[in-house]
Amino acid sequence: MEFTTKPLFIPSLNSNTLKIIAITAMIVDHTTFWLVSSHSISYVILRMFGRVAAPIMCYLISEGYFHISNKKRYLKRLFIFALISHYPYILYFNLTSFQATSIVWGLCMGMLALSISQSKVMPLGLKFLFIFICCLLSWTADWNYISVLWILFFGIFRKNFKLQILSFMLVGFIFYILPGFSFADNLSIFRLGILLAIPLLTSYDGTLGKRSFLMKWSFYIIYPGHLLVLYVLRYFIF
Repeated sequence: MEFTTKPLFIPSLNSNTLKIIAITAMIVDHTTFWLVSSHSISYVILRMFGRVAAPIMCYLISEGYFHISNKKRYLKRLFIFALISHYPYILYFNLTSFQATSIVWGLCMGMLALSISQSKVMPLGLKFLFIFICCLLSWTADWNYISVLWILFFGIFRKNFKLQILSFMLVGFIFYILPGFSFADNLSIFRLGILLAIPLLTSYDGTLGKRSFLMKWSFYIIYPGHLLVLYVLRYFIF
């Protein structure tokens, strides 16, 4: 199944492979947050690798939008898993219920924003208004409105890979890398890791990969699951 008009690259990665990379990076990132000193080089390297997870998931959400027959069901699924993932997220990161929530909520709002942008009947002014509201609603999510904008621009520029990457870099630099960036601060240096997603997205071959129940539901199951496991290990074993 073709997922995009972007030409093939060698080596090639299908969407399943990208998903596995994103899940691995996510687990490494969250584990590093707990186990590795923030003053070490290992911390910077591991969390830089972890930064590829969000861009890849945003890209796959935007790709999936154009190939899901029932978009309302897709959006409902993201909404439900955003609710399921909320408490594992705040438990592991020691946050309050209204202080923050997981990236899944941002992915849900990004999917909604992309759906709004593709409407054939909604006036342009209303599209801007509702997309802005999606950004506001995602404010407390991990990656907040950045994930919304990435999904939106990945979808809008889907037929032009160069514009996809350009918009990805602009949003990343303006709203993620530049705010508070300092080469003397390990906590900001690892933000440059989002750029590591570019060669991975460039290698995407536009295919889904082998269909399976595990690959379809892997992110939805592993995201809240790994946070609960890490929470138990962190607070009840060590």
